[in-house]
Amino acid sequence: MGSELKYFAVLAITVAALLQSTAAVEKHVVGDKFGWIVPPGGHYAYEVWASGHKFSVGDILEFNFTTGEQDVAKVTKEAFDSCNSTNPIELKTTGPANFTLDTIGEYYFIGTMDKHCELGQKLAINVTSTTSAPAPAPGPATPRGPVTYIVGEQLGWFVPGEFSYSAWAYGKTFMVGDTLVFNFLNETQDVAIVTKAVFDNCTTNSTLAVYKYSPVHIILNTTGEHYFTSTYDSHCEYGQKLAINVTGKSAGTPSPCPSPSSSTTPAPSKAPSAHSPVASGPYTSAASSTITGSGYYLTILLVGLAFFH
Repeated sequence: MGSELKYFAVLAITVAALLQSTAAVEKHVVGDKFGWIVPPGGHYAYEVWASGHKFSVGDILEFNFTTGEQDVAKVTKEAFDSCNSTNPIELKTTGPANFTLDTIGEYYFIGTMDKHCELGQKLAINVTSTTSAPAPAPGPATPRGPVTYIVGEQLGWFVPGEFSYSAWAYGKTFMVGDTLVFNFLNETQDVAIVTKAVFDNCTTNSTLAVYKYSPVHIILNTTGEHYFTSTYDSHCEYGQKLAINVTGKSAGTPSPCPSPSSSTTPAPSKAPSAHSPVASGPYTSAASSTITGSGYYLTILLVGLAFFH
């Protein structure tokens, strides 16, 4: 009788362990709703996506793409860096394609069609643990001070395709008191603060504020959704649009928040045009007419050439 009880106890423990292991497996849909494509903003888009995920042994990567238009190859780091698809570790041509992460370490994936890899269809991830144990109950949130976000990072604010700015905002926490910085080339772009309806329809004749001199610093003064586009012809339609959600107030933020009437725009170093920005809505903005760093211009030029190739 004792041996039978011991047997059932061991069996119960084994089953429980198997159930826990099964429940811990997570499926990661690469690119989320955008899937596996040639991202208009270059490889930066999938780097941002990967940074928002934790990958464990047993997890599954799902690549969603249209069969015949894309494919996905698992490759070595050297092949990933050089976009060499000659001898892939594994190639899948039918979407959706799943890869199981079976060991700790780095994994590399590229698209092998045409110049898809060179244009940014490449993903590198790092599997860091053997289990995806449930996270402990969160304790009280640690207050943080205001954060300055450079929209698009090194890419800046231009026409990259919708995927890039959605990917850039993915996983970020925006709070009252934080600042958005828009870097662009003067007289080639602008920043418009708009409503959701204007954002969705990409109309340019109804804005809350327009800023034409780079860099533009916009302080987020209220919680809720915030929408930004460009008034230049077709720029919004081609993806120069950003939507974010402000969820709380950072530590050290003055209270109450400044009213719209207290928002100020220091005069730019060159005479403003008849369409100079007039701040309105729940923001404080400062704009200057210069943007420094030859690297930024080179980045914009290279990305533009890749996008229109």
